[in-house]
Amino acid sequence: MPTYIKWVLTFLITPIVLLVATNIIPGVFVSSFYIAIVVGILLGILNVFVRPILIFFSLPITIITFGLFIFVINALLLWFVSTFISGLSFSGFLPAFITALLISIAHWVGDMFLD
Repeated sequence: MPTYIKWVLTFLITPIVLLVATNIIPGVFVSSFYIAIVVGILLGILNVFVRPILIFFSLPITIITFGLFIFVINALLLWFVSTFISGLSFSGFLPAFITALLISIAHWVGDMFLD
């Protein structure tokens, strides 16, 4: 499979999971597929630039929790993105956490199938 197809499929995982999460998780609202794509782009940018800094500063608690605190960081980044995008909202931290967990699992499964 060509590299650009893998890249496009990997990029589409986040918007698709966001739309699925809207239907199965109470408290998650995404207004359209366009908003989901914008969220995917913004989340990707934050994952490249901000997430490594957050992981570095939370390294002690990440080590104590055997890496599970990274899911909290992912949820906080997703919740942070929802403050900028008016078409994305969460009713609290738990829906954002579950959605971030679903996104992480979907990317993990996608990476397994695309390699």
